[in-house]
Amino acid sequence: MNHDRSRDLYDRALSVFPGGVNSPVRAVRPYPFFINRGDGAYVVDVDGNRYLDYVMAYGPLLLGHTLPERVTARIQSQLSDGTIYGAPTEVEVELGEFIVRHVPSIERIRFTNSGTEATNTAVRLARGYTGRDQVVIVGGGYHGAQESTLVDGDHGEPAGPGSAGVPASFAEHTISVPFNDPAALRDVFEERGENIACLMVEPLLGNYGCIDPIDGYLETARELTAEHGALLIFDEVMTGFRIGGLGCAQGAFDVTPDLTTLAKVIGGGFPVGAVGGRDEVMETLTPVGDVFHASTYAGHPVGMTAGLEMLRYAAEENVYPHLADLGDQLRAGLTDIVADTAPGYTVVGRDSMFKVIFTREGGDAPGDGCTTGCRHDGSCPRTSYCPQDAAGVDAAETERWERLFWQGMKEEGVFLTANQHESQFLSYAHTTEDIETTLEAYKTVL
Repeated sequence: MNHDRSRDLYDRALSVFPGGVNSPVRAVRPYPFFINRGDGAYVVDVDGNRYLDYVMAYGPLLLGHTLPERVTARIQSQLSDGTIYGAPTEVEVELGEFIVRHVPSIERIRFTNSGTEATNTAVRLARGYTGRDQVVIVGGGYHGAQESTLVDGDHGEPAGPGSAGVPASFAEHTISVPFNDPAALRDVFEERGENIACLMVEPLLGNYGCIDPIDGYLETARELTAEHGALLIFDEVMTGFRIGGLGCAQGAFDVTPDLTTLAKVIGGGFPVGAVGGRDEVMETLTPVGDVFHASTYAGHPVGMTAGLEMLRYAAEENVYPHLADLGDQLRAGLTDIVADTAPGYTVVGRDSMFKVIFTREGGDAPGDGCTTGCRHDGSCPRTSYCPQDAAGVDAAETERWERLFWQGMKEEGVFLTANQHESQFLSYAHTTEDIETTLEAYKTVL
């Protein structure tokens, strides 16, 4: 493939952006290819190369790059009416009503500009509601670039800053525990429960290869937070309206948190976020309560319109069954390929999310319950090998994935997320033929 224009653009970008990019995950080696346009399930770069896209902007593009005409028409109509007003609009009420109607935990909702703003607001809200300071998070979970959760640490000890610029005094209020470790959760709550404002957890560890919760883990989180008067926050920025359809991951796993954060899909490709939950907790926000939140762009009419019309289309056109079927086809095919070519590797994911993790052990074929992605089935012969937390993914062959596999898939015309950790995403625009093409690429490169 020719990448001359991308190389030239990167050279220019290095002169104006730190590292030549505006988000570090885009800094692939030796340099990123620059996108010119999207087309259904594909992207085309500035050099004319065409790629099957499983990045899907890291999750927001549920319907793919080419929106249905009725969705596009509504977005264009809103643009012709104006972009932003500094006053409420009908469409933000309609999107709020849609979300409240479908997400089990959400009785009231507050829109924000991003997932980071949503999680930041959720933590502040939990602290204000409970009058406590300490926050429990899960190692490997990503809750945006906010100081309360951008920390390093594990095994119940107070965490340290996860980035330069985060004061140690911020991080000392955060406790990190491993994902899928109910005993670690119990230890932390037994020791510190009266000081804990909230436990924030992704119901599915999407920023570390799409790891499922083990049986009983989320239920334990629900039990412990309720018992100790802390709030359970599900960060569904990634899984919201992707896993579990309209009911989100909390509906699929049948565990209802006190607060939920959303972003990505609910904006239809535009910047948006939201925090929602129980009435009495949400009423703590200004202007009703004392927990401050304000934003010039929250409830932006264009993003609200795009998100509402995308979700309406998904509800009316059976988008979720189609995505679940495609996802099962893809993961089942990957499981077969891995069994033949790299039996130590692990296929993970559910619904429209997936990943092959380059784990180093486990030569047995998965059990019947794990043929479309690891489910931590106790009867599966691989269950002790499959990663259950961030450490399990960190132990995988990250360098091989990034230096050889990602590059090889790019040369085969398949665009994957840029590292071993980030999940990959299907869209409604993908077809069975695309799945077959993708599986052939995996066969060739693996």
